[in-house]
Amino acid sequence: MTMTHSGLLAEDVLDAHRAPPTLGVVSLIIATVTTGLLAGVFYAYACSVMIGLGKFDDKTFVEVMNKINVVIVNPVFMLSFLGSLAFSILASVFYLRSDLRPVLIWIAVAAALNLLSLIITSGFNVPLNNNLATATDAQGLVDFAALRKDFETPWLTGNIARALANTGALTALCWALVQHGRSGR
Repeated sequence: MTMTHSGLLAEDVLDAHRAPPTLGVVSLIIATVTTGLLAGVFYAYACSVMIGLGKFDDKTFVEVMNKINVVIVNPVFMLSFLGSLAFSILASVFYLRSDLRPVLIWIAVAAALNLLSLIITSGFNVPLNNNLATATDAQGLVDFAALRKDFETPWLTGNIARALANTGALTALCWALVQHGRSGR
């Protein structure tokens, strides 16, 4: 053991140099939390919101779903929706070093799954939402039964797919935290 001029052991200095910056750990924790929140939103839709809406007539279903689709686009939801991917990517940057690869691999898996969820949402659920919103802008008679028929089952399928993607991402981020803890850093 070698002492440095400040009284620290040389191994302590080397370990501190190898550890990811505090911002890396913080970004990993925030990625985990935001991903968990997003998985929870999609889970809640699958096991309660859509089941409850399914009990209503076609007109009420369409009108309430349209209102939900408007109010959900808010800063709190967007923090988890975009933050899950952004903080996963940010965390991965701090774990790029070769000695931190066991953590990085799981963060990368989570980032890929968070991206998949974003793609499903943007490419599948949002277009269905936009089509359903035509009832709000329509002049005259609206075929609520047809709108609902074209929306409900496909939207539920997309929602379950993105819920699974985000749940997988959450699992990967939790495992990244375990790997971080095992690394002794």
